[in-house]
Amino acid sequence: MIYEHNRKDFIHHQQKVSTSTVRESVFGVEDGMVSTFGAITGIAAATGDPFIVLLTGIVIISVESVSMGVGSFISSKSEIAINKRKLHEEKIEVKEELEHETEEMKELFIKDGWPKAIAKKMSEVTAKDKKLMLREMAYRELKVFPDNLGSPKKNAVAMLFSYIVGGLVPLSSYFFFPIDKAIILSIPITLLALFMVGAVTTKFSKRNWFKAGSEMLALASLAGAIGYVAGQLVERFI
Repeated sequence: MIYEHNRKDFIHHQQKVSTSTVRESVFGVEDGMVSTFGAITGIAAATGDPFIVLLTGIVIISVESVSMGVGSFISSKSEIAINKRKLHEEKIEVKEELEHETEEMKELFIKDGWPKAIAKKMSEVTAKDKKLMLREMAYRELKVFPDNLGSPKKNAVAMLFSYIVGGLVPLSSYFFFPIDKAIILSIPITLLALFMVGAVTTKFSKRNWFKAGSEMLALASLAGAIGYVAGQLVERFI
């Protein structure tokens, strides 16, 4: 019984986590690792110059983290503005075309699996409270959750700092080791970190941790391979 109680509390608390913030954090860490890893691996293979590798890595992390943070802020703000506009238009429709909206509400209940008689009664009850009607229409028709529109600032901060953390993972070995050893160390460190990021996301998604980690590892590691091949081609032909 204690276990069941704690389990319920765990699920309840997990539901409070902002999906958009988690998404931006995972995206930022993954993109920071992959972008930096692909670029510095190719440059390290082509130049063999540790200064150029470190300079390139720091520039990439600095510029891209800010760019990604700003992009996250603007896109999140635009999404929220669009959803607020949808809610505003739906509010007008509920106010001016209540009969039509009530019929539409009934059809939405039926679509969700409710029996027709119950759906009709539910839509009539809902129509008596315009706030309730607007909330139900937001959920069921617009797929908008008024109480959880997200925070552009939180998303931007999550993206910015997670990108920095992700970018420093493949770059870290170049601070402490000669370039030939740094390349060898950077690859497994980054691949392991990518696997761990994929596995950690299952805390929120409840997917199989090994499958999620392997998926992240397989897809994201392609960038490192492409970067290395590009560096080798540049060294050979240019």
